[in-house]
Amino acid sequence: MQSRLPDLAEDELPVELVELGQRIQKQPSEIRAELDNSFDRVVESIRRRRRILSLVQEALSQLRLDIKYLMFDLEMTKRERDALQAELDGQEPL
Repeated sequence: MQSRLPDLAEDELPVELVELGQRIQKQPSEIRAELDNSFDRVVESIRRRRRILSLVQEALSQLRLDIKYLMFDLEMTKRERDALQAELDGQEPL
């Protein structure tokens, strides 16, 4: 019989959940049949939450990078503005 328990290293599920799955596997088939569906839903929920968390972390990282680029662009625009204003006023740029 192929184990339906996910590989811990692959999914990095909480140890407690893996232990629960192992205990469910040891139960008689009547009890196991009742618990399998619930266990599978919990595992899928954890996987879905991890995927969502990963997407949010990636989006935040990209947002941070975008903000850094925007801040750089703003600073350079201010310097260019100040240099042009100094030229118009007949002064040397800063």
